[in-house]
Amino acid sequence: MKNGKGWIYPYIQENKKLIMITVFLGLLTVLSATLLMFTSGYLISKSATKPETILMVYVPIVAVRALSIFRAVSRYIERLMGHNVILNILSKMRLRLYKMIEPEVLVMESKFRTGDVLGVLADDIEHLQDIYLKTIFPYIVGFCLYLLSILALGFFSFEMAGWVALHLFVIVVLIPLLSFVATKRKIILYKQGKKALYQVLTDAVLGISDWVFSGRQLQFIEAYEHKERELILTDRKRRSFNRIRNVLSQLVVAGLVLIIIIWAAEQHELGLLPVTFIAAFVLIIFPITEVFLPLSDAVSQLPRYQNSLERLESFGNNRPSEIQALKEFTSTKEIERIAAEKNVKLDFKQVTFTYQSGKMALKDLSFTLNQGEKLVLLGPSGSGKSTILKLLLGIFIPNRGSVSLNGIPASHFAKDSSKVISVLNQNPHLFDTTILNNIRLGNLNATDEEVYWAAKQVKLYDYIQSLPQGFSTQLHESGMRFSGGERQRIALARILLQNNPIVILDEPTIGLDPRTERDLLENMFHVLRGKSILFITHHLAGISPDDRILFLDNGKLIMNGTHRQLLLENERYAKLNA
Repeated sequence: MKNGKGWIYPYIQENKKLIMITVFLGLLTVLSATLLMFTSGYLISKSATKPETILMVYVPIVAVRALSIFRAVSRYIERLMGHNVILNILSKMRLRLYKMIEPEVLVMESKFRTGDVLGVLADDIEHLQDIYLKTIFPYIVGFCLYLLSILALGFFSFEMAGWVALHLFVIVVLIPLLSFVATKRKIILYKQGKKALYQVLTDAVLGISDWVFSGRQLQFIEAYEHKERELILTDRKRRSFNRIRNVLSQLVVAGLVLIIIIWAAEQHELGLLPVTFIAAFVLIIFPITEVFLPLSDAVSQLPRYQNSLERLESFGNNRPSEIQALKEFTSTKEIERIAAEKNVKLDFKQVTFTYQSGKMALKDLSFTLNQGEKLVLLGPSGSGKSTILKLLLGIFIPNRGSVSLNGIPASHFAKDSSKVISVLNQNPHLFDTTILNNIRLGNLNATDEEVYWAAKQVKLYDYIQSLPQGFSTQLHESGMRFSGGERQRIALARILLQNNPIVILDEPTIGLDPRTERDLLENMFHVLRGKSILFITHHLAGISPDDRILFLDNGKLIMNGTHRQLLLENERYAKLNA
């Protein structure tokens, strides 16, 4: 299976002893079931005749009871062992996947949509569980059982062993192969359709307010249900084929039973087989074929597994090329020491950054932000403002030049940038917990009094206290019960608890009405006095006369000066303020 080595073979190799034990227990379960049916058939036949002694019936009765208990116990232990192995493997897979996704989360949108990530976490990993439970384990057990059955029957008749081998070959190989060819495209289409539904649904949930405000929620529901009906129809066709395939498999089993009956009757006529063994030989067909019949469905699911494996590999092998491997990191203690100094100098020196697509985001950009200064970064969309933010956080590394904090490359802070830099962006996430817990995310060690202090600083304390449950009020997912300005104030309170020397305001007031925007910016700049502020915006709201302005266009710095200077000296800038 393509790309299977990375997500299948290593785990098999790592757990090969436990897997061998699980397979052995599976064979033991099938063997006990086969002996149970054989003994039951003999007991029924012997009871229908006049036994020579009571022991001829009593011993099989005891054997039936013992085998029944042994079969149940071995099946329980096999399932317990198998699921323990699989759950252990899945936990390692999920941890591995998280470690692959976590470093890329801030640039994930450049490669993957939320639906892709949700599909991998909720769907693909679970399919890998089925590879072991429904394909690998059953096929190993089935193959071993196939060989043992033919060898065992060969002791009685080579000719009969050949006929049974042929019929079982149809069930074990030909029908699964036919099932794979016939359902491959349907399974791929179903998988792709389900992935598309994940994407549509997650995008809709995250933007549900837009659908409601636009009045197009019914249109979305109709479109979604139409795609869902198409997906159900595709799956229905696959299930219809599976039913036909199962009937065909049962016919082959029926043919095998008929052949066993005819052979056993002939052996009895020749005096080579007691009459009491005819039913015994017929009944052992059922537990054996019970192992083989599910193999067709397991093989038909291989395209789904392959699709899951390819998508998992895409998260590891197709990492965003903009993220470069970082081999050195400043120690956590050193970062904490720098943060504790409360005197951090940010320095961009001749920074040039180009994406793999060839688009140049920044060219020869230089500026310095000293502790306590406020720097406003202006420019139209696509001018490079977001790239500067990611360079500062160590997510990107410049192609030329350097980005440093107190002389240390920003990339060395990548794992612990939150200890030095706080970020307030356009849509801060609020979690479905209490207001108190949401604010305390800025500093998990903060006391209730410190949380109250932060709320007072952002002018939310009185409003929160007026709520029926006060700071214990539960926020809905994404904080939808609060207005945009109130959500930003909660996020600002978190920043105050972080108490980092550098604060980045990434267009925090976008989408707010002018009055709310003005009040919020005034409050932000008031409570953040003494901190280094990098204010990323696209218009002049909240800018003071003495604020230093950097104006970017197409990645180049075209204006640099205070707000007052640029108004007097630069016509283009003056028009922005008109």
